[in-house]
Amino acid sequence: MLPDIHDFLGCPTPQAWVDAALANQETLLIDHKNCEFKAAATAMSLMAKYNAHIDLIHFMSRLAREELVHHEQVLRWMKKRGVPLRPLNAGRYASGLRKLVRAHEPVKLVDTLVVGAFIEARSCERFGAVAPQLDTDLGGFYSGLLKSEARHFQGYLKLAYHYGDAADIAKTIVKVREAEVALIETPDEEFRFHSGVPA
Repeated sequence: MLPDIHDFLGCPTPQAWVDAALANQETLLIDHKNCEFKAAATAMSLMAKYNAHIDLIHFMSRLAREELVHHEQVLRWMKKRGVPLRPLNAGRYASGLRKLVRAHEPVKLVDTLVVGAFIEARSCERFGAVAPQLDTDLGGFYSGLLKSEARHFQGYLKLAYHYGDAADIAKTIVKVREAEVALIETPDEEFRFHSGVPA
């Protein structure tokens, strides 16, 4: 599972981010909760927009349900640890990747799916990076999310190839990978689940 993820991504999570995650576990949990909600919302938005794409609808319906379950699970962890709900502005990561999505169909859908694959792949890789260094309980929860995040990554990528041209997708992956590496390895003013190196 993780070797495939590492091969797809252009770099590992820097240790400086892992150190920041350990030092900012409340923010980590709140932003993780937000990410799960946004992942479910994105899936439902794609179902609504591409409502004649039956394979996409089946995958996104399952994905939205699973992401909402994860959202509820993180909320329970927050309650257990006394982490209050508070607003967090979104980081630069997802919006930075979505800037690369072309504006015309059908490549807009395919680019969106490739970006989704990168977001899910990075989420999986980050769970793997931080889980062993968290306490046993929270680390076990994060380790338990690895399989589902890897499955989401594979599902997004499979749909991209289903609806797009393989040669074009290969070029898109290279382009998105370069941007993703820059977002992960360059200084970031705010710590978030997908943020770069702490500034």
